[in-house]
Amino acid sequence: MSIVYFKTGEKRETSKLDIFISHILLLRPAHWIKNLFLFIPLFFAGELLNLQKIYDVCVGWCAFSLAASSIYILNDIKDIESDRIHPEKRFRPLPAGKVSIPHAIMLMSVSLIAGFVISYFISLKFLFIVGLYLIVNILYSFGLKNISILDILLLSAGFNLRIKAGGVAADIGVSEWLMIMVFLLALLMAIAKRRDDLLIKASTGKEMRKSIGGYNLDFMNVSLALVSAIIIVAYLMYTLSPEVEHRFGTYRLYYTGLFVVAGILRYLQITYVQNSSGSPTKILYKDRFLQITIMLWLLSFYFLIYFPDIHIFDR
Repeated sequence: MSIVYFKTGEKRETSKLDIFISHILLLRPAHWIKNLFLFIPLFFAGELLNLQKIYDVCVGWCAFSLAASSIYILNDIKDIESDRIHPEKRFRPLPAGKVSIPHAIMLMSVSLIAGFVISYFISLKFLFIVGLYLIVNILYSFGLKNISILDILLLSAGFNLRIKAGGVAADIGVSEWLMIMVFLLALLMAIAKRRDDLLIKASTGKEMRKSIGGYNLDFMNVSLALVSAIIIVAYLMYTLSPEVEHRFGTYRLYYTGLFVVAGILRYLQITYVQNSSGSPTKILYKDRFLQITIMLWLLSFYFLIYFPDIHIFDR
């Protein structure tokens, strides 16, 4: 058994297993699901059955996840005081006092070095993308996140770096359409998350981040509606473009637009009706409607691009 000292001065006995779990949670493994975006170029290139490329992207996913975890820990160290007054973040290992700052720094260093080493063995270009991701996020953590609009744009750009990294790991080109769609989707989630921060401020009177001063509910509501509409139009344009039809050998991709519309509407429902859009990761883990919609979209897209010669409906 070990003794853990909390911010209040309270002492609690904690088992080695609890301490180990707290250190693992500090890495935020639940957020590694975001790095599945590395597999998107593989999926859209029709190479999802290529075992060698799947292995290469899996290695890249590990490297990117470790590097991202070092940034999560850095953010937790820097924001430890503000996290203590946040209704949800106060339960994280650092603000809750379950992990000491020296241990957090050590874990951050190990995670960063491991991420860099694996990235180096993948390729120098992959290492460059991971390094760029880290630089952007460090700048974000130490000031840029306090600038309204720029904060959500930088968060969205991080997902573009993920799919670029996936393309490099699999040695597959990433199309402009894919970059645009991923950026818009990430922007939608970032706006919804800032809207949730505004609701917390309204209910508690506490400002969770400085950039919130540049937003209000009217602005966020309009922005959500605007970006949602752009996503739907852009996706339909993508599926109907001659370039995409020629590449995949089918004009039927627009069928999958049904699931995109359903997914967007469900996310807006969670945001506007349930007022619960603070963590897109938690929503993805818990919301059955979104999970089923995403699964159906994946299956329909997979069927259409991997079996283009099977015709159910004629033109």
